[in-house]
Amino acid sequence: MELKPVAQRFVLHWGEMGSRWGVNRSVAQIHALLYLVGRPMHAEEIQETLGIARSNVSNSLKELQSWELVRLCHVLGDRRDHFDTSADVWELFRTIVLGRKRREIDPTLEVLRDCLASPDLALEDAAARKRIEDTLVLMQTLTGWSEEMLRLKPDTLMKIMKLGAKIQNLVRKG
Repeated sequence: MELKPVAQRFVLHWGEMGSRWGVNRSVAQIHALLYLVGRPMHAEEIQETLGIARSNVSNSLKELQSWELVRLCHVLGDRRDHFDTSADVWELFRTIVLGRKRREIDPTLEVLRDCLASPDLALEDAAARKRIEDTLVLMQTLTGWSEEMLRLKPDTLMKIMKLGAKIQNLVRKG
């Protein structure tokens, strides 16, 4: 399969953005490819399309599966494993946000709570204790807000985001 110029640009850019977000470039490119193609692909086809090593494709697909962004599927008449991703951008967004929360935010909240519950907290100065408390409150507030937003239907969430932008413009003008 040969990518057309716009698809190629999208896949390459998604790989660049992935590396800026802390995701391996190949992982991001494979996900972008599966998203754009909109159909299951087998590893060899992914390898040939993107021009990356078979082992890299294999490892990248495993990582995407661990993030629940790619699922294994089978195609009638073909014994090879195929891989697919959601075509729903909102579903992908939710999956990524929840995955990052589970991997990054939840452990941080746990450490902050442990720090505040530690008998050694008394050894820290009042300003340090306050900063840890403030960080925990902020992260809990942001987490609660994001969880509520993710429960909304996509069209409702879009309306809220657009409304938020309008409110922000009013605040800036006032």
